Amino acid sequence: MLNTITVSQLNNYVKSLIENDPRIAIVNVSGEISNFKNHFSSGHWYFTLKDANASIRCVMFRSSASRVRFQVEDGLAVVLKGRVSVYEKDGQYQFYAEEMHPVGEGDLALQFKQVKEKLEQEGLFDTSSKRVLPKFPKRIAVITSDTGAAVRDILNITSTRYPSCEIVMCPVLVQGDNAARDMIATLDRVYKLDDIDTIIIGRGGGSAEDLHCFNDEMLARKIYESPFPVISAVGHETDFTICDFVADVRASTPSHAAELAVPDWRELKKRVDVIANLFKSTTLRKYDLYSGKLQALILKVSPANLSRIVDSKQLDVDRLSDKIASQIKFALQDGVNTAANLAARIDALSPLKVMARGFSTVTKNGEYIVSSDKINSGDNITVKFIDGDISCLVTDKNTK
Repeated sequence: MLNTITVSQLNNYVKSLIENDPRIAIVNVSGEISNFKNHFSSGHWYFTLKDANASIRCVMFRSSASRVRFQVEDGLAVVLKGRVSVYEKDGQYQFYAEEMHPVGEGDLALQFKQVKEKLEQEGLFDTSSKRVLPKFPKRIAVITSDTGAAVRDILNITSTRYPSCEIVMCPVLVQGDNAARDMIATLDRVYKLDDIDTIIIGRGGGSAEDLHCFNDEMLARKIYESPFPVISAVGHETDFTICDFVADVRASTPSHAAELAVPDWRELKKRVDVIANLFKSTTLRKYDLYSGKLQALILKVSPANLSRIVDSKQLDVDRLSDKIASQIKFALQDGVNTAANLAARIDALSPLKVMARGFSTVTKNGEYIVSSDKINSGDNITVKFIDGDISCLVTDKNTK
């Protein structure tokens, strides 16, 4: 009779058989991902790997999943490296993945493609949002390593071409897992400055792995938020990164970035000299032109001609003087006549003229009386004639 064992014992035994088989202790398995789930709280990935005829449940723990550089999604063909085991609790046979690589292209290439397509669809690469670099910058922020050849090239070229421009050095990591976070934090600090004209971000050449941090999605979004124009200068002329597409201007090398950022004062001097010479020649031509016209005018106005011109103008002045004198005389006579008429009218209205014709005035207590209603019997009144006045006592009053 067979021995009876528990379910746990059975699962544990099958697990030990599988895990101790050297042929599948570490194995590469290819297939297509489906039912992908990312448990954000734990960071573990759960999915199914399948081909045309079979499937197997898979687990990828957080420590391994964090090393995957591309976006995992259903339908993606991958190669998994890991081990086979049994989950004792439910007897589930499954694959524990430790590495994941895309089929047909490398991890970095796939990540680059995925991020590029995503940001391009969101409009972060649109040329309409690109800004023009200032022609005469006063202050440029340079975000790169402080030990590489890139910073030396930028400093040498900017100091030679446009020494009046101030370079603000912002040293950062430009390689490794922490590089993107370091550059994002530095950009945040630079954005708080209010006197930056241009930002240069980049590094010298390197392998795809070395330049990988410049393909970071969060770094690209931070560059897109920049309040200042940004020049991306990553690697060599043949290298392209996500930062190149999202920046306002892409430079093929750090040296090229410096040339794009500042003008060459020697070229400016040549242009100024050309303009100055053009101005000088134009001024001389105009001087010669107007000098000739002046000489011709002087020759045209001979002493005899000048005498005739003066005589003619003198005649005009004499005629104008006579006309003005006549108008003044007429105006004065008109004023005299008007004044005489006004005086006659005023004289005719004079009270003395009226009194001379036999009329008199009556006052009582210094007040002129114009009506008998103002006088009563017994009042003392004064009657004024043209040649004097008399005091009277009113003894009787007759009214009409």
